Amino acid sequence: MKKNLFFATALALLSLTACNESTEIVDSVSSSSSSSELPTTRATLSGYQAPTYADDYSSIADWSNRGSWNLANVHDPTVMKADDGYYYMYQTDASYGNAMDGHGHFFCRRSKDLVNWQWVGSTMRSYPSWVPTKINEYRAAEGLSPIKHFRYGYWAPCARKVSTGLYRMYYCIVVDNYIGNGLYNDVANFDNTWTERAFIGVMETSDPASNVWTDKGMVICSSTDKGFDWSRSSLSDWNAYFKFNAIDPSYIICPNGQHYLVYGSWHSGISVVQLDPSTGKPYSLGNPWGDISSYGTLIYSRNLSSRWQASEAPEIIYHDGYYYLFLAYDELSVAYNTRVVRSTSITGPYYGKDGRNVTAKGGEAYPILTHPYRFDNHSGWVGISHCAVFDDGAGNYWYASQGRLPANTNGNAYSNAIMMGHVRSIRWTQDGWPVVMPERYGNVPQLTILESELKGTWQNITMTYQYGQQCTAESMTLGSGHKITAGFHSGGTWSYDKTNAILYIDGIPMYLQREVDWEASPRTWTIVYSGLSNYNSVNNLKSYWGKRN
Repeated sequence: MKKNLFFATALALLSLTACNESTEIVDSVSSSSSSSELPTTRATLSGYQAPTYADDYSSIADWSNRGSWNLANVHDPTVMKADDGYYYMYQTDASYGNAMDGHGHFFCRRSKDLVNWQWVGSTMRSYPSWVPTKINEYRAAEGLSPIKHFRYGYWAPCARKVSTGLYRMYYCIVVDNYIGNGLYNDVANFDNTWTERAFIGVMETSDPASNVWTDKGMVICSSTDKGFDWSRSSLSDWNAYFKFNAIDPSYIICPNGQHYLVYGSWHSGISVVQLDPSTGKPYSLGNPWGDISSYGTLIYSRNLSSRWQASEAPEIIYHDGYYYLFLAYDELSVAYNTRVVRSTSITGPYYGKDGRNVTAKGGEAYPILTHPYRFDNHSGWVGISHCAVFDDGAGNYWYASQGRLPANTNGNAYSNAIMMGHVRSIRWTQDGWPVVMPERYGNVPQLTILESELKGTWQNITMTYQYGQQCTAESMTLGSGHKITAGFHSGGTWSYDKTNAILYIDGIPMYLQREVDWEASPRTWTIVYSGLSNYNSVNNLKSYWGKRN
């Protein structure tokens, strides 16, 4: 599996070394764009203090400093809002310098404002006993000897509120041993077989603040339509044994009350399976070989003809009549980027903004929502995906993920293993697609944006797909007379819909928001935009990020 291969390398390198309260602040000035408006607006925001924690947290990365981490050492986050008003974030165990090793699994932190995060601790102390029992039960049925020494990976939880006083967390445990000889997944032990299956389990709690979770056992495991043919010709053979890879769960309760699990990573694509609401588990499961129809229905594949494809980490939400399926693309250290498709049915078909039926046809999902990028005066970020998408119950949505610093940032050869938690605000386009803000959320007061604030120099990033490369910023100047006088779309025109906070650049709608200028020194507030082109063909379907200088 892709993650097995990545973590074998990444962990070797590692060893070497905010709630938006949704309160609109009403301007005390008129709606006209006079020169007197700008000072009044700035005076209202003058008391704002931006977050001060460092993006490069290597100096406090050690376990002993965990109380000061805030969003340091975050990987594959999941976020839910609980009845106590806190947002709870859980994650994969990965950390810079392996700081979390030996301290439990699926670590938790919480926040009231999505900016300041309090460390809580691990939700699982050691592996659940059902995992070795179940894997050796399957191995006996396959005519294989039991595994005596297990190596596990703990990945990608998904936490959700089910009802008042009931919360579920789905989690992944990978058995990192070869199927044939049962030995650890190390090159020296390779025996021309694939590695063992992954499992998704579930825990429940009535009170996330207690951080006491009760394990409820297995939900589903990796399944195959290849019977007992687990042979692998070489380590460069990618014709995966498992069809549905039991990794990266996302749990949803539909408006009609039905419960579903969406899961999958790299092997063939993304599957959806209905769950029993009372248990949070499938109604029935057959053996995970042969007829695997009970293990779900394929709803997305990047390549229908391949058992090995660079897509994973489905996250699914329901919003305003559509199910939105967010996907992570490519390897996670640098190239990671986020796509989204949607459907009117949980089981599909799902369509991209370009109109492609990616359930029936497979293929690239559009639009692109995040991509490695760099604004001026900062190293920028890479590896930005495997997202959590969540809301506050009042119509405000956020996107959370890890972001990695590029290699050799601040002279650190291992800086790409620095994983900072990123939380970004989401706006919805007028035709119903989510766009993710370019700058991280910092609880900037959302005072009405005035037209007079838009004139001047901006940085624009056109997020065209560039594998493993950062999209960089270009200048754009919005001048008088609604003319674009320099840089991006120079010679064109701009206009502003103040009611909906949409800046139009030669007719392209850019959705505005006040956010933190994280690249400024000292940090302060600025205005940012995120937008999608009006064209829906793949060649012209572009995503844009921008910020006011």
